[in-house]
Amino acid sequence: MQTMEHLPYFIILALIAEILGTIGGFGSSLLFVPIASYFLDFHSVLGITALFHVTSNINKIILFRKGFDKQLVIRIGLPAVIFVIIGALLSKKLNTEMLEIGLAIFLMLTSLILLIFKKWKLQPTLGNSIRGGAISGFIAGLIGTGGAIRGITLAAFNIKTEVFIATSAMIDLGIDSTRSVVYYFNGYIHYHDLYLIPILFIVSFIGSWIGKKILVKMSDAQFKSIVLMLVLLTGIGTLIKALV
Repeated sequence: MQTMEHLPYFIILALIAEILGTIGGFGSSLLFVPIASYFLDFHSVLGITALFHVTSNINKIILFRKGFDKQLVIRIGLPAVIFVIIGALLSKKLNTEMLEIGLAIFLMLTSLILLIFKKWKLQPTLGNSIRGGAISGFIAGLIGTGGAIRGITLAAFNIKTEVFIATSAMIDLGIDSTRSVVYYFNGYIHYHDLYLIPILFIVSFIGSWIGKKILVKMSDAQFKSIVLMLVLLTGIGTLIKALV
């Protein structure tokens, strides 16, 4: 953290990212990673995001405990865990400016594609679930967020919203636990940043709980469009920050 006076802003923005990520079904990292990069260096952001997401996913599994699709957890989760290791190892080979530019481009392309092709869906095949898992894991390891790809993959199987979130959280728990280990050995997890973890644990629980309450009361399709617009603007802001 740049200074302790920035901590309240960091907490508020992390809470907003968690709420929007829960409702949008993409996970909080899609907004949390670019937000956190304004407060921490990008490698530290990767480390903190992985640990934050471990707690976030545990909270989602508890809150959306009506069940998850075990078959999809294996089909998508196994390749995701394998490829997150590759992405996390590769992140050490690239400089932070390249990683931030890559993140910005990914955010903008993802949001634009999902906004323009709202009705497009993957075919619910074994091959697509494996490819979706592999791509989402690799991108998560490399730039810190792969939830949008995982969301697109899971959406192909038309599962109920609560099962969708629980299944996504189970897969993400495997991804984030694995990349946390790799990031630790990469030197991305610093002892002076670890005080943020219990704070983010509380933030993730409150954000997931609020997101669950909102999901019950409004159309998730409408809200996803709002979230994607925010992701697009965040991507533009991240690109400007990286280039200036």
